[in-house]
Amino acid sequence: QVQLAESGGGLVQAGGSLRLSCAGSGSFFGVIAMAWYRQAPGNQRELVARITSGGSTNYADSVKGRFTISRDSAKNTAYLQMNSLKPEDTAVYYCAAEIRDRLTMAIRNDWGQGTQVTVSS
Repeated sequence: QVQLAESGGGLVQAGGSLRLSCAGSGSFFGVIAMAWYRQAPGNQRELVARITSGGSTNYADSVKGRFTISRDSAKNTAYLQMNSLKPEDTAVYYCAAEIRDRLTMAIRNDWGQGTQVTVSS
């Protein structure tokens, strides 16, 4: 239903910045939030940042003050501005659209394919 394509990942030195983009297509009916997750090898996928349809945001403690999630509703695009990057930020970053199914009322995430972020020291 929702197709997401991440971009903007790459290699950056510690202390640097990177901006991830998540371009959405398809029907956004029922989307209640957009979020960024990340997953490093051997780790569970963790929530990094989330923004609701109403504009409320929340962040993982580990990125608070360094990362900013934003959206451009007209473009169906979400962004993650990452500043003061640390080696421990290295992971595959996934964009997700949080969707409430209008028939079942169940909530699910539709996922992008991910983009690699590597922070060198």
